[in-house]
Formats: sequence, C-alpha cells, structure tokens
Amino acid sequence: MKMSRKLILEDGSMYCGRGFGGNGNRVCEIVFNTSMTGYQEILSDPSYTDQAIVMSYPLIGNYGITDEDYESKVIAPTALIVKDVNENPSNFRWAKTLPEILEENNIPGISGIDTRKLIRSIRDKGSGRCLITDEDISPTEALKEIAKVPIAHDAVKRCSCKKKWYSRTSNPLFNVVVIDCGMKTNIVRMLNKHKCNVTIVPYNSKAEEIMALKPDGLLISNGPGDPTDVKVVTETLKKLRGRMAMFGICLGHQLIALSYGAKTYKLKFGHRGGNHPVRNLRNGSIEITSQNHSYAVDEKSLKGTRLMVSHVNILDDTVEGLYNLEDRVFSVQFHPESAPGPQDSEYLFLQFCELMKRGC
Repeated sequence: MKMSRKLILEDGSMYCGRGFGGNGNRVCEIVFNTSMTGYQEILSDPSYTDQAIVMSYPLIGNYGITDEDYESKVIAPTALIVKDVNENPSNFRWAKTLPEILEENNIPGISGIDTRKLIRSIRDKGSGRCLITDEDISPTEALKEIAKVPIAHDAVKRCSCKKKWYSRTSNPLFNVVVIDCGMKTNIVRMLNKHKCNVTIVPYNSKAEEIMALKPDGLLISNGPGDPTDVKVVTETLKKLRGRMAMFGICLGHQLIALSYGAKTYKLKFGHRGGNHPVRNLRNGSIEITSQNHSYAVDEKSLKGTRLMVSHVNILDDTVEGLYNLEDRVFSVQFHPESAPGPQDSEYLFLQFCELMKRGC
C-alpha cells in the first residue's frame, strides 16, 4: 500500500495524496507546468532546481522513461505533483517507470490530489514555498518548518558543469562557446545540427578564458533561479559583447539584458509549458513556444540600453526577445531547442549562424 503524503502551502492550505518515488520532507518553491507531454525532459531540465512541479495534464508517466530523452544527467526538481501517475507504461522504448526514476533519485512524488484546484490557487495567489511531508503535522507546524529553510541563491553554481567539455560535428562551419548556467543538452545538439563545434564552459569562466577558445559565437544557456544572483556572468558579458555573435536563451536572455543595464522582476507564477503564443515584432508572425522561467525583463528599464524588443508574449505582454544589431546580440525568453510548434523557433539557430558568418 502506498504511503500517504501531504503538500502544505505557505497560505496554510493542505492537500493530501498518495506518495510515490523518494521519501522524506522537502521545502521548496511550488510551480506548475501546462505541457501535455515531455515530463522526462521537464524532470531533467536543470531550470527546475529547488522547485516542486505540479503538472496540469492529469495522467503522467504513461509512456515511461527512456534512455535517449534526458536533457541533462540529473533529475532536477525537488518534487513532482500529479493527478494520476501511471506505473505501467505503454511504449516499446521505455526502460524505467516514472516512480522508479524518482525513487532512484530520492525525489518525492504525490498523486491523487486535485491538481486543477491547486494550480488555480497558484495562479490566484502566486507561486510560493511549500512543504512536502510524509509526517502527520499540522499546517501551523508546517509553516514553521518552511520558515526555517532559507531561500537558496546558488542554483546556477550547483547546476553548471565543473570543467569545460566539447561536442563536435562533421564539417564544422563555426566554433561556439556555451556558458553553462544549467543547460539543456538539446541546445548543444541543435548547434551541432547547424554545423557548429561546441565548447561548453562553467558559468564562472572569465572573459579571457572564453576569448582564448577563439569562438565565432557565444551562447548563454538557460538555468535556474534569480538572474541577479549570477553577477559573475553579467560582468563577463559586459566584456564580451560586440566582440562576437551572442545568443541568449531563457536565463541567458535575462543575463544579456542585465549586462546592458536593464532590470528583471519576478512574475506572479511564471511561464512553464509548451503552448505559449509569442508575437515576433520583426515580421508579425505568431510562434508557439516552450517556456520555463520565473523572471522577466522589465520593458521600461530597456530605455537607454540600446536593446530593442523583438518578441512579446501575447498572454501578458512580457518581453520575450531582445536584439542589438550593432553588437550582433540577440536573445529569447523561450526555448527554441524544445521543438515548440514543433519547428516555429528553429530559425533562431540559423539567425545565430548568420550573425557568426558576418564576423568571419
């Protein structure tokens, strides 16, 4: 028989369900994702570090876990919350079940709760912190436990690679350096697909070390947490902009904005899912995008930065893309490597290659 497990939010509300995966208590931020598929890619995305994910789609785990579909070598979230978990996958490729992979990584899961009610609560009140527990404690006791745990500010440090590594392709046209802030590996695969040899370096690599690699372009990856916590990357970008083509994705987009003097702010409940419509202001087209972020660039703060807005979110008008033609710099808040649309955003990698070609 499965153990009972509780989820208690900062407002004192409590949800009781069935436990699967790992054991123990966890305090973390709670967020929701509106994707209908891709739970393995979500679980292996380092951007979810220190977060409990609530899946809006009711049935999770039905096609299992496969060896080829990981986005990193870690299972990043602190916890997973679903309506129904499937322990008998229907997929000839599956190697493990969802509960098995969570148990192996000691990540607790909760099923059997009203995820629709929970997500509406997060939308109304905003994302906050929560306690996941196997113990029979009251909401009052839970709030004391939450208050004891400080908010972490070193997520990128924990997620970034510790030393540089390489991913080469046949007949390369460009050399690209990627600053790893918590990177999804499909970014590297997409660069290889577009004839780029790639060197991935730690987040705290110095500008001189990056220039010594003689890159044609620099890509700043996605990653977790508050962009203002990663000042070391912002300072590096200040030294490198204008010296090569530069492309930022998600957290990388925010860090580029900060390096030009713009500001960021935390969204009420963030954007997470593969169905966010974005307007491309440069050609008027609408793109369906995949997103995963808690912070956004403050549009008012862009005045005087020399950055122009290229994309906006149709749902809430937040800034989704920036560019500076003179410096050969551009960035997007969404994930073009995640096959949204499913090919709506692949042109951005071609755009990056064109900017690198201009510098040759």
